[in-house]
Amino acid sequence: MSGAVDLTALKERADAQRAAAQNARPAPRPAAPEAGAPTQPSAGGPAVIDVTDATFEADVIERSTRQLVIVDLWATWCGPCKQLSPILESLAAGANGSWVLAKVDVDANPGIAQAFRAQSIPMVIAIAQGQPVTAFQGVQPAGQVAAWIDDILAKVGHTFTGADFPADEPVIDERMAAADQLMNDGDFAGALEAYKAIAADEPTNTEAASLVRNLEFMLRASAHDPSIVDTAAPGDVDAQLAAADVLLANQQPEAAFDRIIALVKVTAGDDRTKARTRLLELFELFDPAEPFVITARRKLASALY
Repeated sequence: MSGAVDLTALKERADAQRAAAQNARPAPRPAAPEAGAPTQPSAGGPAVIDVTDATFEADVIERSTRQLVIVDLWATWCGPCKQLSPILESLAAGANGSWVLAKVDVDANPGIAQAFRAQSIPMVIAIAQGQPVTAFQGVQPAGQVAAWIDDILAKVGHTFTGADFPADEPVIDERMAAADQLMNDGDFAGALEAYKAIAADEPTNTEAASLVRNLEFMLRASAHDPSIVDTAAPGDVDAQLAAADVLLANQQPEAAFDRIIALVKVTAGDDRTKARTRLLELFELFDPAEPFVITARRKLASALY
């Protein structure tokens, strides 16, 4: 391979995303409360809250260290959502503060839906200690939903602030820690396989899924000759996509996106679908609120329609 892309910048991107995700992982458990202190969250807060992309960190991630959070992904046009949401709201109202229902309109808050990689709605995700515990999609009977939540509380209820457990006992995800170590050691291929296995076993583990996307891009981009940016023929779809990878790896996302959008404009059929799909994959490497991502999405929409 002649003149492969330098992995340094790519590793820094993956490391930064991994570090940010690790900060959201469960922290060491606090000391046990004094005798007579409550062991369950209080019922003082609302049973149902509306969550946005902007409030997700505080209303879901931070809150889930104190209380089980059940996230309901819904939309106004979704018929099944209209059947499931009242069930969840009724159960939350009768839960006496043991958990809170966080409702997310996916049309108004695409970042949250993207984070959970929601393929269909309604989708319901249980969050505890900053991490997804389990999830389901589609309408379920009230009794089945209630049993699902009760089972989760039985497993994780003791982990919330105020519960009775030993002091300073850290909660460690050993599989993620092992994959992180492979990453630290520079074994990117091994880390990718480890994160893929975790993501396959835990569909709601958004951290593992995100790291899979980053590492897949890292390894693909590193295999390209940087000169492809200048030598790719205008009609060569694969070469143009490789050139976009190189530009993105070199911290030029706007140029990378524009390259693929230009390809979308002049292609059709399978080639156009291939270019569009690759661009959407690259968008997922960034915060959806980044201005250059928003701009590129608008350009893509114009190119398509």
